[in-house]
Amino acid sequence: MNDLFARHRQVLPDWLALYYDEPLEITHGEGRHVWDAEGNRYLDFFGGILTTMTAHALPEVTKAVTEQAGRILHSSTLYLNRPMVELAERIAQLSGIPDARVFFTTSGTEANDTALLLATTYRRTNTILAMRNSYHGRSFSSVGITGNKGWSPTSLSPLQTLYVHGGVRTRGPFAELNDRDFIAACVDDLRDLLGHTRAPAALIAEPIQGVGGFTSPPDGLYAAFRKVLQEQGILWIADEVQTGWGRTGEHFWGWQAHGQSGPPDILTFAKGIGNGSSIGGVVARAEIMNCLDSNSISTFGGTQITMAAGLANLSYLLEHDLQGNARRVGGLLIERLRAVAAQLPGVREVRGRGLMIGIELVKPGTDEADPKSASAVLEAAREAGLLIGKGGGHNTSALRIAPPLSLTVAEAEEGATILEQALRSAY
Repeated sequence: MNDLFARHRQVLPDWLALYYDEPLEITHGEGRHVWDAEGNRYLDFFGGILTTMTAHALPEVTKAVTEQAGRILHSSTLYLNRPMVELAERIAQLSGIPDARVFFTTSGTEANDTALLLATTYRRTNTILAMRNSYHGRSFSSVGITGNKGWSPTSLSPLQTLYVHGGVRTRGPFAELNDRDFIAACVDDLRDLLGHTRAPAALIAEPIQGVGGFTSPPDGLYAAFRKVLQEQGILWIADEVQTGWGRTGEHFWGWQAHGQSGPPDILTFAKGIGNGSSIGGVVARAEIMNCLDSNSISTFGGTQITMAAGLANLSYLLEHDLQGNARRVGGLLIERLRAVAAQLPGVREVRGRGLMIGIELVKPGTDEADPKSASAVLEAAREAGLLIGKGGGHNTSALRIAPPLSLTVAEAEEGATILEQALRSAY
């Protein structure tokens, strides 16, 4: 393993982040478990950054990919593609967006990049509203709307970005308000901001901020924002790269917790739909999707083999009600973790929905982020056979828990026990 790490450092960028003091090579997986090159078995509570949505080596997906690979892997979007049309039909119907059109990409970054292209072209302005503590990808344009300095390597951007309050409920200037007053204050801030600038193209927002540490506003915030946005024709882009496909348990899409003013104008997705295959995409009303006046294609977006994987994975998700499982098992897991947290002075908050749970750590007796303890818990959990993630805003001090949606009650209890031991070892 040390040899592979040395080779990695020799040929790959220094800024390519790796977890753990001794980085892990994962060689194979099954269900909710993976194995490393040394033969160690781990319960996977991070799923390749929320990407292995149903299960590792899911037979239905493996079969679909194998059969498609035996026919044709790829032809580009210059030719009719039956699997792409079939998956687009299903996603358009599930999106909740009327007269929806779907464009496939290879990643969430590219999906958000496309959404920005559509919004700025449709509205004929390059001003974008984004949320503080947000993350939308690593391309030049998506870095330009990312409100998280730890993932923003440049201030240069093709866009003028204005950042709005509201993505983090328990920190910031409105944290002490109740939910109703919090929403009102954020709306007032938005109105004030819009009074000082030309009308932007769109607001882009994650219903639950992923890299930001699984933070979220009260339900209905983005619905209240949308009423204000609609007064000026400003679009709403829901970044569902991490929240989509039922992961939150209560809803199929994260935007549905804010759906009182209707669905978003544009929705972006990726990660879980491919269960590890490179699928991203954009859903938008036809008038918005069709606003581009030049030709375009996608060489690898919507390629047959990834579409076959997506179709099989989505079918399995729906037929086995994995959204309901995320609600039930996730609810048990979050209550178990809150019971543990109540006994530990370094745990500031356990938050989240379904199987998207964040544990924010602070230095005991303070409200100061504790990134060293977050890293220590990550290491201790790995040592005991559990893989988790981390994230956060001003500092990386939140643990991120996002297992495959097929997680069992027994596996949830096993993971919670390991997490409890890891947290107690740090505090």
